Amino acid sequence: MRKTLLILSVFAMLLSSCQEDTVKRVAEQQRDIKKKEAVFNVIERSWNFADQPINAQTQAIAGNWGEWRLFLTELRQKPKSSIAAFQKKAKELSTRVNDLNNNIPIKFSQPEIKSRIAALTTKVRSLDLYISLDDIPQQKVVMCISDINATLFSLKLQMEELVAKDNIPVEQGESDMIRMLDTTRAIPNKPMK
Repeated sequence: MRKTLLILSVFAMLLSSCQEDTVKRVAEQQRDIKKKEAVFNVIERSWNFADQPINAQTQAIAGNWGEWRLFLTELRQKPKSSIAAFQKKAKELSTRVNDLNNNIPIKFSQPEIKSRIAALTTKVRSLDLYISLDDIPQQKVVMCISDINATLFSLKLQMEELVAKDNIPVEQGESDMIRMLDTTRAIPNKPMK
């Protein structure tokens, strides 16, 4: 009798502990779902990339730069369904921003542009990193989006500045003065024998 009573009490404790674990697990899953929904809502509200138009001359030069057009097209498309869609979009943006260094137009193949592309690449990669984590730091994602907007604005502004510099007319005699400053044309400094 004692043995059956002991076995029944152990069985009852196991059964009640399993039910408590199930209740705890369901409660944790509900909290996790609510947290992911909150993160999704914050990211969806802040996923706005400023696409400032550039002037016509700069647009004509950048129009031949296919990688730039693909990056901007990818940037304009906003995912809507889930966190996984945002993660996929961030990965695609990271791929597109890496391609920006390919086929840069000669006019834009300057250190100022390349450094801004490198900064933009870093910002997009950090967005991809933060949004790919299991526990997404939503404030860092929001900060990365605003940093990408600022860097993109700086890149477009530098493009327009390079085009504007070429539109400044050369004064009379300025080309001769620039040629005189060229050290490769200088008279050699070797003594004659």
